[in-house]
Amino acid sequence: MNDLKDKVIVVTGGTSGIGEACTELFARSGAKVLAASIQDAEGRALAERLTAEGHQCVFQRTDVSSEDDVRSMIAAAVDRFGRLDAVHANAGVLRNQKITDITLDEFHLLVNVNLLGAVLTAKHAIPVMEKQGKGVIVFTTSVAADIGFPGHAVYGASKAALVALIRSLTTDHSPHGVRFVGVSPGTIDTPMLAASCAGFSKPKDELYAEVAKKIPVQRMGRPEDVARAVAFLMSDAAGFINGCVVPIEGGTLCLPPW
Repeated sequence: MNDLKDKVIVVTGGTSGIGEACTELFARSGAKVLAASIQDAEGRALAERLTAEGHQCVFQRTDVSSEDDVRSMIAAAVDRFGRLDAVHANAGVLRNQKITDITLDEFHLLVNVNLLGAVLTAKHAIPVMEKQGKGVIVFTTSVAADIGFPGHAVYGASKAALVALIRSLTTDHSPHGVRFVGVSPGTIDTPMLAASCAGFSKPKDELYAEVAKKIPVQRMGRPEDVARAVAFLMSDAAGFINGCVVPIEGGTLCLPPW
């Protein structure tokens, strides 16, 4: 991924699962990466590990639902590296419950992290990119925006909102040099997915095996599957890809409803 060499990239939710894989790939491809999340120990360890390998990575504790935190995150990247070429608005949370069981606190958590976090990230990254005349923001949405997964009503709604956000940002800001693209992962083997298995009568490995058999490529996704796609979308080679969402789901969306 030499196209990322020397690019300055911010990754929210950048210390676990998909975000961690992206941070690692970008840094090892020669980018200057700021990984942001609320996971202090994990973030420091990740930055130290990549730095010890000879790559450029820093960690900044950031709650994406806090505008002050997001403002500081973007400022830190620019202050440290001098510019901002790309942002992966990846931070997200998952809660499984029917709409009749959700609490107001759970609703606010899902919307504040998954949607408001992306809005605030774009709000503060776009002016920097427009001043430069160039930049790209990649958002992590989900196939839950397209499929009625049981127990995912508010999560799916929060991810579907990102699709509309991408389209409107494109019409507003792409004439000024900023591209907006989404990636829509399917079932990816991450700590977030593993946590969602709690409460099932079957062990996680058995659940995973059953899910893998249903996916046309006969396996679950890996974080690096998403990271490679995001790296391409951030590269100059993807300069005409804009205002759309790229599914990364092994063919899940092709499955019939039976």
